[in-house]
Amino acid sequence: MTAAGEGRRQGLFVTFEGGDGVGKTTQAALLDEWLTGLGRTVVRTREPGGTEVGLLVRDIVLHHRGDVAPRAEALLYAADRAHHVATVVRPALARGDVVIQDRYVDSSVAYQGDGRQLEPSEIRDLSMWATGGLLPDLTVLLDLDPAAARLRLDADDKPFDRLEAEQEDFHARVRDRFLAIATAEPDRFLVLDASRPAEELAATVRERIRARLGR
Repeated sequence: MTAAGEGRRQGLFVTFEGGDGVGKTTQAALLDEWLTGLGRTVVRTREPGGTEVGLLVRDIVLHHRGDVAPRAEALLYAADRAHHVATVVRPALARGDVVIQDRYVDSSVAYQGDGRQLEPSEIRDLSMWATGGLLPDLTVLLDLDPAAARLRLDADDKPFDRLEAEQEDFHARVRDRFLAIATAEPDRFLVLDASRPAEELAATVRERIRARLGR
């Protein structure tokens, strides 16, 4: 990605992916803190819910008490993504900011493609159309056995959302798809064992980002 305007720093788009309970929020916060300390302007966001429109979509796809058809769910995520990229992500990258995002296209491919047993390639194509083909510079995949992730969620003592509440086989399919995507796109992905201590994981992420920033 090239920042708009001569002499401006290049924007960087970093996403965190993985199943529920793997520690994406913690790692995003630690990376935000480090980059801010380096003097970089950071935009930290998430999908769904990174905009006012996204908050409405988030309430439907994660907290709606009735059934949502799998194809409708996929379209809702894509609609949120199209608006979010157009109004938050692309403008930030054009300014030369670092965008740190919790979930993006890969989550839809894993959750709606494999979790909901739709066609993963169709789900990816839908998101690529919605975003105008924007992919992250780096995707950090935090990988953890779904049973261990469920124990973490149980320890939070909070109600599960619609996806967190799915059965073990759903989450196993999601994990397998994340790993398959990472294998197919090794240059974009950094795959980490999410059972490692949070600070060790953060140090590995910083090392990869430092190489990207040339520091």
